[in-house]
Amino acid sequence: MSSWKAYYSRFKQYLQLERSLSENSIQAYTDDLQKLEHHSSLFLQNQSPASYTYKQLQTFVEWIAQMGFSPATQARIISGLKTFYKFLLLENDIAQSPAELLETPKLRRKLPEFLSVEEIDAMVAQIDRSSPEGERNLSMLETLYSCGLRVTELVQLKISDLHLPNDYIKVTGKGNKERLVPIGKSAKHLLQHYLGAVRVHVSVKKGSEDIVYLNNRGAKLSRVMVFYIIKSLAEKAGLRKTLSPHTFRHSFATHLVEGGADLRAVQEMLGHESITTTEIYTHLDRQFLRDNILSYHPRNKK
Repeated sequence: MSSWKAYYSRFKQYLQLERSLSENSIQAYTDDLQKLEHHSSLFLQNQSPASYTYKQLQTFVEWIAQMGFSPATQARIISGLKTFYKFLLLENDIAQSPAELLETPKLRRKLPEFLSVEEIDAMVAQIDRSSPEGERNLSMLETLYSCGLRVTELVQLKISDLHLPNDYIKVTGKGNKERLVPIGKSAKHLLQHYLGAVRVHVSVKKGSEDIVYLNNRGAKLSRVMVFYIIKSLAEKAGLRKTLSPHTFRHSFATHLVEGGADLRAVQEMLGHESITTTEIYTHLDRQFLRDNILSYHPRNKK
């Protein structure tokens, strides 16, 4: 019978090599497993995780609820357990997963904050294009919105990943997974202008030669700096929403779905592993739904 330590080691190896997860994600899964080990030490005399029954796992779920974890945290822990037991199943440590039928607490799906096209235009209008930083910031915002990038993907974007003659860029997302994302004409032209008229005059620091967006010192921009730039522009535009670089990603996805884009195509563009993550962008506003129903329902046609 394997010790808990051996399970940790094998599970981490599986998450790294077969799932290609980031260190943060692996740590989250390990933390979930530690909670189960703690439960085992308190109530089941350090019973092996492979010996857990469905009823014992149910007791564990009730225990973490009593400890005051939020429904969202409980759901994440249960999801982590299901992944762990799926791994044990693949490794032939168990014949059937006791976690398969575990139910997660019902969560209210929080709709992400997004901007209208007019609000994005209002922010862009605040940029001072007479300065090199302004040209860089304009290109960054348009690339964020045009390609639906995560802020980490934006600051790590490389010149060697740009395929502008073919209208796409290569993006390295979570778990080092690569995807090809089309880039629109406006974002493409602004990016070309930034590279050819602004970046060429920057004294580039060693190690940042291939990085697209640079700070004043010629190094890679930090994620915090991008947050600051967006917050500053939002304030100048008089927007009262709580914004972040991710808001542009949400806006990109929302506007595509509202415009009738195929959900699978949006999933590919965003680099979502599951279509259910993308489905949150089907939260079309009531006016949009009302107009569509009134326009296309057969009883409303002349």
